[in-house]
Amino acid sequence: MYLKVFVAAAMVVALCGATAFAQEPSQSARPDQIKAGAELYATNCSPCHGARLDGTEMAFDLRKFPPGQRERFVTSVTRGKNQMPPWGDFFKPDQIDALWAYVMAGER
Repeated sequence: MYLKVFVAAAMVVALCGATAFAQEPSQSARPDQIKAGAELYATNCSPCHGARLDGTEMAFDLRKFPPGQRERFVTSVTRGKNQMPPWGDFFKPDQIDALWAYVMAGER
């Protein structure tokens, strides 16, 4: 009985830690990472999402993307969503991290 409670508690703590890590906004983003994300965005994302992250009739306004939903962002980029094609075979993980950092930093 106690072992089950301990295992359940350990799983909750582990999941909370993983969720907190995954939801952490770009507080740890480096300026060079944000710049790389801006460059990737300008070339690949801005035609649909707008030059200033502000969206278009056919694409989401990324200024409104919730900072606590990094995994949702990664899933949308890699697998696609609605009219957006999947980019998982195009972007490397560090490039997706850079895009996330840029989106969270906002247009400057």
